[in-house]
Amino acid sequence: MAGDVPSSSSGEIQQVRTSSWRIHSNNIIHPVDIDTPPPSAVATPSPTPVVYREVKHFKKWAPWLVPCFVAANTTVFVITMYVNACPKNSVHCIAKFLGRLSFQPFKENPLLGPSSSTLLKMGALDVSKVVDRRQVWLLITCIWLHGGLLHLLANMLSLLIIGIGLEQEFGFVRIGMLYIISGLGGSLMSALFIQSNISVGASGALFGLLGGMLSELITNWTIYSNKVLHRFLVATSVTLLVVIAINLAVGILPHVDNFAHIGGFLSGFFLGFIILIRPQYSWITQKYTPPGFTSSTARPKFKMYQRTLWVVSLIVLVTGFTLGLIMLLRGVNANNYCSWCHYLSCVPTSRWSCKTSPSFCITSQSGNQFNLTCSDSGKSHVYTLRGATNSQIEGLCSEVCS
Repeated sequence: MAGDVPSSSSGEIQQVRTSSWRIHSNNIIHPVDIDTPPPSAVATPSPTPVVYREVKHFKKWAPWLVPCFVAANTTVFVITMYVNACPKNSVHCIAKFLGRLSFQPFKENPLLGPSSSTLLKMGALDVSKVVDRRQVWLLITCIWLHGGLLHLLANMLSLLIIGIGLEQEFGFVRIGMLYIISGLGGSLMSALFIQSNISVGASGALFGLLGGMLSELITNWTIYSNKVLHRFLVATSVTLLVVIAINLAVGILPHVDNFAHIGGFLSGFFLGFIILIRPQYSWITQKYTPPGFTSSTARPKFKMYQRTLWVVSLIVLVTGFTLGLIMLLRGVNANNYCSWCHYLSCVPTSRWSCKTSPSFCITSQSGNQFNLTCSDSGKSHVYTLRGATNSQIEGLCSEVCS
């Protein structure tokens, strides 16, 4: 790992040692252009030892944005549960010792969370509001909401595992952009294909981080020159593809918004080619260089395939977001142009149905007695309530129709 530079006529050799930004192998050598001085310019021998200095092209970032994202999502969930106030608005609650923070009945929300009406108040994605009232910001606010405690824990654990490493390598600006834009892409695709239900969650943004990891490996592949490291990267790529495939396969189950996963992954994948690209020569850490050596001798260079992927990805990303927003604001239902696409989000079997239209109940009241009849199944139940609120009736309707 040495590039020898003549330093004196007495045969002393100054060594320029280079090490890779990745720590997987210490045998990686990246070419660095170093101008060798002409013989006439060689300095006179000096008995004093040569002092080396450290030159760094890229630093290791301290991750703080991803923990802030986790804290923000958790705080929003606590606020949502406080606004939900289950004991006040529902007949039955889970974990009543939590007071206002107790959960809706399991039949209404199996994820241990608030009611649908509360999520709508807090900014859940409702396509009718985006189309009719032009509340486009719901595409962003919905990625900070979660349907329940289980939903929150799964997403935040995944965010910490994936996001911390990415932020250490690429910094908070690029990872922040990747997270937000991927979340927007997931919300946009979800709104185009699933228009009967509300949508919440950071899953689209998380899949965007996975997509960005995959495109980063592709666009920066030639940087890894060591054969052992190449085999490691192949194994990493295969593992990443398996993880992505498993998560997408889980998305075909009912009540899982797989379109948000797909939209977020595609957004992050193409965005990774744009903002996670690395120059071939300056993306190194030269730890011990002789005095007078400047980092300008290692000029950043991009290969042709990197530039091609950058241009193509930028065109695809801008075109996709522009067309998607135009279609959404015009009230287009993408299922009308793709008869089989609904199978990407749910595959019906004998064990479950993929019907996504919300259930409603026919309600009749006699004094304090309410007779609720589910419009889908025809099941009915009589409840005795005093001063029943709309939220309570909606919760009881969910119980009857479940």
